[in-house]
Amino acid sequence: MRKDESETIIREMLPYLNNLNLIRLKNVLNNLVKKGPNSRSKYNNKNLLQKYFASKRAEGCSDKSLKYYETTITKALTGINKNAREINTDELRNYLMNYQEIHNSSKVTIDNIRRILSSFFNWLEDEDYIIKSPIRRIHKVKVATTIKETYSDEELEKLRDSCTNVRDLAMIDFLASTGMRVGELVLLNRSDINFQERECVVFGKGNKERIAYFDARAKLHLKNI
Repeated sequence: MRKDESETIIREMLPYLNNLNLIRLKNVLNNLVKKGPNSRSKYNNKNLLQKYFASKRAEGCSDKSLKYYETTITKALTGINKNAREINTDELRNYLMNYQEIHNSSKVTIDNIRRILSSFFNWLEDEDYIIKSPIRRIHKVKVATTIKETYSDEELEKLRDSCTNVRDLAMIDFLASTGMRVGELVLLNRSDINFQERECVVFGKGNKERIAYFDARAKLHLKNI
């Protein structure tokens, strides 16, 4: 910012600010004049994202979640094509509407994007990079609740009959009896399993551990692997 631009702003704001606020405004503008245009580089999207992800990593977010957040936020900032500190509510709302139309996305997907963008812009507000998060007025997308179907006894038996080795059979019985996710099974180590008590330590979402129990059938197949 040039000195003449700073003086013009101060003159224009004279009717609207008291002396104390004018002094504060003048100090801010003088600092911008001294630092020059390069002072804004620390507020560009790249640097803001680096600071945001450093904060989320310190909070214990997993690398998988951070990668998903990075892809989602970067795509939004690129699509809107503005500095994050200058984006307004209408631009975010239009981005979500256009994204849904172009990709034919479900309401769940759109609400996930809204939730991630909300986390980013609320962080900008908390860290005083912006005055107010522009996404606060964009409310949660209402999604119809559906009851997930479970496998019937007959379907489970068909799955067991189609297994060609003990390992596959053990996984089918283990998943069916514990109710754990496939991703959680992949992370499970043999040392995490207590065969005596028929229980195991599961490392689930949010880096949380929990105890899961399995039945005698799963125990026998697991011990035969």
